[in-house]
Amino acid sequence: MGGTEGDGRTLSDMPKKRKTETHARILKVAARRFRELGLDGIGVADVMKQAGVTVGAFYKHFNSRDELVVEALGTAFKDLDAWEEHAETLPQVLETYLTEAHRDDPGTGCAMGALLGDMGHASKSAKTVYTARVKRSLAFTAGLLPSEGNADKRGRALLVLSGLLGAINLSRAVSDPILSREILDQVRQQLVDLTAGNALPKRGAGLKQVDSP
Repeated sequence: MGGTEGDGRTLSDMPKKRKTETHARILKVAARRFRELGLDGIGVADVMKQAGVTVGAFYKHFNSRDELVVEALGTAFKDLDAWEEHAETLPQVLETYLTEAHRDDPGTGCAMGALLGDMGHASKSAKTVYTARVKRSLAFTAGLLPSEGNADKRGRALLVLSGLLGAINLSRAVSDPILSREILDQVRQQLVDLTAGNALPKRGAGLKQVDSP
């Protein structure tokens, strides 16, 4: 395949900075579109087209489609990294995650939730990246829970994380808007009640407002 950009120049002629910027743009598009449509919901050609790059240039950036998927997952998880860095308490996490705004905008939301259904048949390399992200978010969630005697802190964190991912996916799966809203509202409130008094500030500096992940 020919390695050309949209303006006809070969990638080998491009300055390294431009190639890096193009690579990042492809990943940004793929990270958004995979969350919106699923890992199998959009092909390489459409990703490249939406990134403003010719299909022929794909193998100048990636060795395979799976490599694109793996790198796009990493890019998508950066949004979650930023969100977690600014989340202070467990109630805040629950209140901002289980919302209609997050439900309706998977393309910029939590990739763990958006791609949960895809990972069962994803490649081993993609599962490895996803698993690392789950472990990180599990540790983050556990960090917002203080130790209480012999209470299973990790177990409670698993319950919260499973509740978040399950509820956001179920709310997107049903066709009844009233039921969808009920899933978000009820699971959020149940988790808030379940963990009431168990949330600790993550850091001293407060966050005034946190967007949905």
